[in-house]
Amino acid sequence: MSYHCKHLCFVTPGGRDVGWNIDTSLIEVFPHGNDQFGPRVCIYARGDIVFVVINADDLQFFLEVARTGRLVTAAKALGVDHTTVGRRVGQLERTSGARLFDRAASGWTLTEAGDRLLVHAEAVESSLLAATEELGTTAGRLSGTLRIAAPDGFGAFVIAPGISGLRTKYPDLKIEIVTATRLNLLATKEFDIGVALEEPSTRGVQATKLATYPLALYASERYLEQNRHISSPGDLHQHALIGYVDSLLDIPSLRFLESSLSEMKPAIQTNNITGQWMAAVAGLGVAVLPMYIAEPDKRLVRVLHGVTIHRTYWMAIPRDLQRLARTKAAQAALLSMVCLHPFLTAPPI
Repeated sequence: MSYHCKHLCFVTPGGRDVGWNIDTSLIEVFPHGNDQFGPRVCIYARGDIVFVVINADDLQFFLEVARTGRLVTAAKALGVDHTTVGRRVGQLERTSGARLFDRAASGWTLTEAGDRLLVHAEAVESSLLAATEELGTTAGRLSGTLRIAAPDGFGAFVIAPGISGLRTKYPDLKIEIVTATRLNLLATKEFDIGVALEEPSTRGVQATKLATYPLALYASERYLEQNRHISSPGDLHQHALIGYVDSLLDIPSLRFLESSLSEMKPAIQTNNITGQWMAAVAGLGVAVLPMYIAEPDKRLVRVLHGVTIHRTYWMAIPRDLQRLARTKAAQAALLSMVCLHPFLTAPPI
């Protein structure tokens, strides 16, 4: 059965019609299903408008491919083989009368039509997730798993010691803190709430400023006693500097030595802030460290008090998870941590 129409509307679970212009595309409709997956799509007409109700399971296949860009990766996440994913996406394209992906050896990318569908597909997913969570949770309690992705410094020195309040309030909630210092930390969206060092550009993620934080230069007392006195930034050329491994650093805002200290090159390099902190404590040189890490450590001494660098943390939440109670609880917890922390400043309201 097939129809010609000029306007296609998806009907969300709440009954709201979402219009989608498709310019007289041919739509194939399978009201009773044509494979083991059962009913795939329902259709009804109102005047010259054809309304198509798409199975939410089909949208999940579409979403996984849109997020990963690869059939095999999407299939692994969905627990099926890649041919099933390809067949379900192809069926959705025929049902909607539009090509949703451009196929290439490098991966699948969304077409303009796919971009338009993505917004509505994520809205449907969000509604289903919220309903599932609400039905499966006792009033006033949260359970399941909350995954927080964050840079290693923020995760280890702010979230880990500050998450106790959330755990006390929701003892049945399992919390995972995933840390790394890389630009694509949030690219896969495999998190409920994330913290980033740059404004995330990941598709389908809502980003807001979380906090600004100061960094300064620190060294151990022993190192300062055994080396030349530091009275100006120029004196640092005579000292061993500790910083990030340049070839592994893809976050521009962390290039402190290049941007703020006359392109000085570190003699000792690590790929995370924890390693730099411990190297400074061990007396290996001078490091640029967040004040929330260095100031409480009595083994370190601040040098060049006139040199302060400010950076920003961003909070990111996948749009399809914004309505979930656990995500809202995590967001409130992060904002509370920032407001109560002596070395973090919340953005103005």
